[in-house]
Amino acid sequence: MNERSTLRRLSLRSTSGFKGCGIPSGFPRYEEVSTGFPMMARKWIVQRIVRCFVGTVIQGFISPGHTEKYLPEMKRGSVYKLNNFYGSRNKSVFRVADHTATVSFSWNSDLSVLQDCRTPFDEDCFRFHSYEEFQANSDLKGDLYDVVGHMKLVNGQSIIEAPVLDEVEIAKARRLLIHIQSHDGPVMKLYLWDQAARDFCKKFKSYENTPTVLLVTTVSTKTLGGTLALTPMSSSRVFMDYDVQPTIDYFGWLGSNPAIVEQVNAEVVTKRETMTIGEIFSYIKRESAKDAFFECTAMIDDVVHGSAWYYIACSGCHTKVTKGPTSLICTNNKCGKVNVDGVAQYRSKISVYDNNEQAFFVLLGDAGRELTGKPASELVRSYFEGNGNQEGNHEAPVPEALISTIGQRHKFCVKVTEHNLSGKTRSFTVTKILPLDTQPAKISSEGNHTTATSEETFKSRMDSAEESKRTCDSDEIEEAKHHKCRN
Repeated sequence: MNERSTLRRLSLRSTSGFKGCGIPSGFPRYEEVSTGFPMMARKWIVQRIVRCFVGTVIQGFISPGHTEKYLPEMKRGSVYKLNNFYGSRNKSVFRVADHTATVSFSWNSDLSVLQDCRTPFDEDCFRFHSYEEFQANSDLKGDLYDVVGHMKLVNGQSIIEAPVLDEVEIAKARRLLIHIQSHDGPVMKLYLWDQAARDFCKKFKSYENTPTVLLVTTVSTKTLGGTLALTPMSSSRVFMDYDVQPTIDYFGWLGSNPAIVEQVNAEVVTKRETMTIGEIFSYIKRESAKDAFFECTAMIDDVVHGSAWYYIACSGCHTKVTKGPTSLICTNNKCGKVNVDGVAQYRSKISVYDNNEQAFFVLLGDAGRELTGKPASELVRSYFEGNGNQEGNHEAPVPEALISTIGQRHKFCVKVTEHNLSGKTRSFTVTKILPLDTQPAKISSEGNHTTATSEETFKSRMDSAEESKRTCDSDEIEEAKHHKCRN
């Protein structure tokens, strides 16, 4: 084909499908599959799919200068006739079709709707890539393929435990992270940004049962912190469970392989930078600093008291509960359970130091259990059982299991949050205790202890516990003194 071949007429269809099969004999047809790329002055390049009468997929293109003229007229589910357009060679950057040709709208293209079109259009079709294929094409900006698999984590929450998604928080963060596994391959990270994140949240919550299977179209592959990450384009569409035939087929396969859902695949790893306490303090002063996770090795020299070392959480979402007239009530609006079973969770503040600096770390949830070897609920229950089940507002004192950690040296996974960056608190959240002989560069990204590089923000259940932590986090780090817990 010449670099530009003039074409005269095209019958096309604007549909909700992604890539379609089946066209009227003798005519090519159009399938909406826009792939938007932000341009100057809020312009967009819009690409489309065209199928000829033999079923060949051809990419379509609307330039930034013509988008406002033609795009508003195109409605999903309608069939159109396009006069006066030209063909050119398909560029290799962000392609959505294999054919070498591109059908492009020109300044004098004429788009008109075809009424009462009786031409049948077959179901959508997709172009899937495996983990290995995505990895081989990472960062190349080549063809945009589709991914289908089952979700493992949604914003750090296990899909098995019915994730609670906060639309307000997701809108503030402007992104959402999903860990997805295709069949029994390695787990991949899928980032949804801005409107895509909000749309996913609404769609996810619209299902009566928690959806498991996810299909996302036209994803770009990148490598973040040594980990394969999939990033949808503005045009990418999301399907779940029984939405389209590929998700139905995958759901059936998953039902025949239930062990896959429980499987933990350690091949996907994230990298965390190792820092001293002083380096962490320096980091939060940077103008470019973001939420981040670091590894820090330090000695415990104190367990701070003056506030409770635990809080009572909702057994479902781990958010702090409040006392209602007759029962405990979860304070998470998205959970909103009443008559909940309260369970004690760690929120323990410790003083630590390394060779040069001192800081306060707050142990939340499982991090406290990993340090002491015992869950907070067991320690609280043991105290009250041994002291006549005292009632009222009486709290269990700091247990020996925590006090005995004074003098121990540990490697901590430390989370830097917006509250640290804004100066509201100088105490850092600990999300995990790592063995001292653990290689600092790699850990599994599966499970409820998902980690991130400094360019990632994971909104997990730890955020709920952290909200409880802030109630005792005024400017206490500036306090004149703190007390040691003794035997």
